[in-house]
Amino acid sequence: MMTGIENLVEKAKEYKEKGLSEKDIANELNISPDTVTWLLTRDIKHEKPPTDVKIGWRSIGVYGGRIGLLSALFSDVIIEEMERMDTELDTVVGLAINGLPFAVMVSDQLGKELAVYRPPGEENKDVGGSLASNYADISNKKVVIVDDVINTGETIRGAVNDLEEKGAEVLLCMVTVNKGGQDDVLGVPLRALVRAQIIS
Repeated sequence: MMTGIENLVEKAKEYKEKGLSEKDIANELNISPDTVTWLLTRDIKHEKPPTDVKIGWRSIGVYGGRIGLLSALFSDVIIEEMERMDTELDTVVGLAINGLPFAVMVSDQLGKELAVYRPPGEENKDVGGSLASNYADISNKKVVIVDDVINTGETIRGAVNDLEEKGAEVLLCMVTVNKGGQDDVLGVPLRALVRAQIIS
């Protein structure tokens, strides 16, 4: 029987063989990119693994109804934040790929527009991400960013920068799990349903 670490090693290797970058593997496994590097090279390097927490939400993700229930919590927190800020949002922006199911449901529950943001791949990370053209335009709109898990914050920071450059006012970042412990992203409030912290 495989241990949790051995299972992660196998999954990381499987994704690597499929051509995923270490950042994409980190997103798929909900672990940090440093942990992915350690998993892929642990037979070569014998150092202690990085401090990390693996977040698994598959029991939620396999059923749309469960995603809807969790998204209702997202919506409730977003309403609370908009009331606190005394403002209204126009658009819910889902971060591809894991933030999209939540963003779709939140957009529906709140009766707001939906936009889809695609983070840049490893080969063009200096260029920035892009917005899917089949969804709402975010220029001159008040937006809330929705994602599943924030690890290092690199993806969500890129989204905040790119959306603001495209004319959006980013009011809030909303995630299922905050692994980094931060309260904001580039000055934008960050709310999470769960905050995971390593206590040493």
